[in-house]
Amino acid sequence: MAPTLADPFNDSSALIDFVINQGNGVKGLSELGLKALPKQYVQPLEERVCMTNIVPQGSIPIIDMSNWEDPNLAKSICDVASEWGFFQIVNHDVPVEVLENVKYATYNFFRLPAEVKNKYSKEHSSSNNEALEWKDYLSLFYVSEEEASALWHSICREQVLDYMKKSKVVIKQLLQVLMKGLNVNEIDEAKESLLMGSMRTNLNYYPKCPNPELTVGVGRHSDVSTLTILLQDEIGGLFVRGNKGDDWIHVPPIKGSLVINVGDALQIMSNGRYRSAEHRVVANGSKNRISVPIFVNPRPVDMIGPLPELVANGEKPIYKQVLYSDYVKHFFRKAHDGKKTVEFAEL
Repeated sequence: MAPTLADPFNDSSALIDFVINQGNGVKGLSELGLKALPKQYVQPLEERVCMTNIVPQGSIPIIDMSNWEDPNLAKSICDVASEWGFFQIVNHDVPVEVLENVKYATYNFFRLPAEVKNKYSKEHSSSNNEALEWKDYLSLFYVSEEEASALWHSICREQVLDYMKKSKVVIKQLLQVLMKGLNVNEIDEAKESLLMGSMRTNLNYYPKCPNPELTVGVGRHSDVSTLTILLQDEIGGLFVRGNKGDDWIHVPPIKGSLVINVGDALQIMSNGRYRSAEHRVVANGSKNRISVPIFVNPRPVDMIGPLPELVANGEKPIYKQVLYSDYVKHFFRKAHDGKKTVEFAEL
C-alpha cells in the first residue's frame, strides 16, 4: 500500500519498505507524484551539480570507426584514452536495431509489476552513501547463455544477449588498439581473459524527480572496469569531469553512438598511461531516462597491476598488484568519492 502524501517518508524504515522490500523502487516513488524529494535522497551541497561549473559548448571527442584499418584512427583512440578517458564512437559495428531493441527492453522491464521486478533486482541504489541516488537498476552478470536463460527475465534476455554479443566485436577492436599503443602486440588467451574475462550489463532507469537540483542520478565516480560501453537514450544527463579542475562536460546523446570510457582496471594495467575519468549523472525534473552500460572487467580472481610488458621495458610501476575482487569490494564499501578508489592500488 502506498503511504499517505503528507510527509510519507519521514521515517526511513517506511521508505526502505516501500522502495526495497515491496520492490517499488525509485520509479514507484516518482509515480506517487511527491511534491518534494524524500530527505533520504537529498545530497550534501558539495555533491550536487553546480550549473556554473558546466562547460557550455564542451564536448568529449567523437571518433568515427568506419575505417578500421586507418592508422590515424588507432592513434586517435590511444590519444583520447590518455587525455580524456571518455569518448563517443559512431559508425561502429553494432547495428542500430540492436541498440533500439535493448532500450525498448529496458523500458519494458521497468514497466513490470513491482513484485515481479523485485525477484530479479537483487540490488537497489547504493545505500552506503550518506544520501541515496535517484535511480533504479538491474544488474545482469554474464556467465553463459544457459545461465542467462535460467536467471534473466524473458522480457529483456534476448535483447541484452544480442547487445553484448554484437558489442564484443567492438570491445575486442578497441582493446587491440589500446594494447598496441602500449607495445603489447598480441592479445593471447590469458591476456584476453585478464582484460575482458568478466562482463556485466546494467539496465539503468532514472525516473523524473520532484527536486532534481537536490539529488543525483549517480554520484561522482570512475568505473572499476577495464572499459565501459554505454548506450544512452535521447534524454541526456551524463557529465564527465573535464581536464581543467572542476569543469564538467555534458555527453550529448547521439543517435546510434556508443559512449566508451576507460575504467580504473585499465588505468592500473597501463601503468597510468590511459586514465579513467570521473563522471556523474544528474536527475531530471521532467523526463524519465534510461541507459545501458556494459562493464568489461577482469575476473574476480585475477591479479591486476602494470602489465609485465611495460615493466620489462624498464618502466617504473606506479601501482602494485591487487586482487581484482578486493579492488571492487573497496569501491562498493564506500560512498562515491570521485577517483579515490584508484589510490587503493598505488605503490
